[in-house]
Amino acid sequence: MSDPKAFISYSWDDDQHKEWVAELATDLRNDGVETILDQWHAVPGDQLPEFMEKHIRENDYVLIICTPNYRFKSDERKGGVGYEGGIMTAEVHTSRNHRKFIPILARGTWENAAPSWLKGKYYIDLSSLDKHKENYSDLPATLLGQNPVAPPLRSSSQISSRLQTKKSSSNDPLKIVGVIVDEVTEPTMDGTPGSALYTVPFRLNRQPSSLWSDIFVRTWNSPPSFSSMHRPGIARVIGSKIILDGTAIDEVKKYHKETLILCVNEANEKEARILDNKRQEKERQRQRTEKHREIVKNIADDLKFD
Repeated sequence: MSDPKAFISYSWDDDQHKEWVAELATDLRNDGVETILDQWHAVPGDQLPEFMEKHIRENDYVLIICTPNYRFKSDERKGGVGYEGGIMTAEVHTSRNHRKFIPILARGTWENAAPSWLKGKYYIDLSSLDKHKENYSDLPATLLGQNPVAPPLRSSSQISSRLQTKKSSSNDPLKIVGVIVDEVTEPTMDGTPGSALYTVPFRLNRQPSSLWSDIFVRTWNSPPSFSSMHRPGIARVIGSKIILDGTAIDEVKKYHKETLILCVNEANEKEARILDNKRQEKERQRQRTEKHREIVKNIADDLKFD
């Protein structure tokens, strides 16, 4: 993609303003925007109306430097500014490409510096040193197409999946929703002890807390009831997954399924009790603090120092 080209339309208010415009054009060129300025690109002998018309039509953008004097000349159709204004308004009406013409406030206020045809446009305020520091970066970002863009629109299937996930709120009891088939590993079958065993992961309906995970693992290692094929030490919880590292899918079906359900339910109940005890203790502490403050306030109200 080629560098964007921008033509600057401005009024020759005074030498200081001409220097300001040249500095702006220099900054833009340093930022990768090919900027066309009459001070650099028009020479004696050029047909100025042709120069202005050519660059307004052929450049990707036209930067309109707004000052009270620019507004007066544009609205009254005086001089080069008036001529340029006629070309720009005609192009806007025919091409409807409003974003090609970018107003920049250099002096005064928007109310007294903007030509009538620009009144409703989004402008960049560079009218003071502070405004320049705050807003200048918006200009090259716009010209180079680097402004923030909206995130991709979610498809209906993605929305459905997201809504389904939201239904599993943090208040829902944890449960196993199935085996993560794609993540089941293969046995090595190299003849060594345990080589016929492999890893089987299970998806939970939501991600548990670290407290729940710790309770589940401790319960698996020492469950209230279990089969003769129970294997302590093989369970861990990562994210929203329970992983049995050292079993087989047929073992899960025959022996571990009931123990898994038992341990999940046990972890749910123990976590709920612990959290409830913490809430009760917090409430008791709140009541103690409130009672203490009330006692202090009552005594303080009775204290008289006069």
